[in-house]
Amino acid sequence: MGRYAQVVIGPAGCGKSTYCQALQAHCQAAGRACHVVNMDPAADNFGYEAALDLRALDTVDDVMEAMELGPNGALMCAMEFLEEHIPDWLAPELEGFAEDDYVVFDCPGQIELYSHAPSFKAFIDHLRRTDWNVCAVFMIDSHFMTDAAKFIAGSMTALSAMVQLELPHVNVLTKLDMLENKEDVEAYLDVDAKLLTHSLNRGMPRMYHRLNESVAQIVDEFSMVSYFPLDYSNEDSLQDLVLTIDNAIQYGEDMDVKDTLKAYDDDEAGVPGMAGLAL
Repeated sequence: MGRYAQVVIGPAGCGKSTYCQALQAHCQAAGRACHVVNMDPAADNFGYEAALDLRALDTVDDVMEAMELGPNGALMCAMEFLEEHIPDWLAPELEGFAEDDYVVFDCPGQIELYSHAPSFKAFIDHLRRTDWNVCAVFMIDSHFMTDAAKFIAGSMTALSAMVQLELPHVNVLTKLDMLENKEDVEAYLDVDAKLLTHSLNRGMPRMYHRLNESVAQIVDEFSMVSYFPLDYSNEDSLQDLVLTIDNAIQYGEDMDVKDTLKAYDDDEAGVPGMAGLAL
């Protein structure tokens, strides 16, 4: 039947680990199993209980010391080291998860990993080859999406990740509960090409107007990028996001089939099941 996974990606500081912690608590309260895996070799502390930690294989500090690299270079090197050790370290660890397990991968904040670097794509390809149902959850801070230029930059970043990873993709605006004026963001949740072009053109030389119009039309006409607003002050917001992601990876559909088959088998054996219930 396969296993199910969210790959939580996005820029540093956008709230990925906070989301993983909130999701784990939400699932526990609902009586639903949810395993979180730390995929960031530079992580210091996180509030969730990690079922697997990449730092057991390598850490950024160790790479910086051994290779004499800076933090960003060391992280890229650590992810390349992970790629080399997918068969002998990561694959056996992932096999420890059972059928129908729901796993959330908390990933690093270096955006180049998702836009063009091959090492992270190798990890994604391994999940797909081994029958994981995977959804990419791209997170971006709502504070950086409060004007047209930042919205376009964020959308192009999200689109790059979508093209590179080739996965079902849910884009999430985080930290809405910390935003003073939520109306600044709401204008970009339902994109209108004309309004977006007008906002981009303000204060910019005329030579860029046609480019702005073309970019706005790409975002609007092709509906390539849309955003789910995540607001922790709204108790339904996280639950609605989980349902959206579950639909993207078809979580629960296989279990419904298995429950129906079990009920049918029980009925055939003389045990009251779904088939024996009055409708």
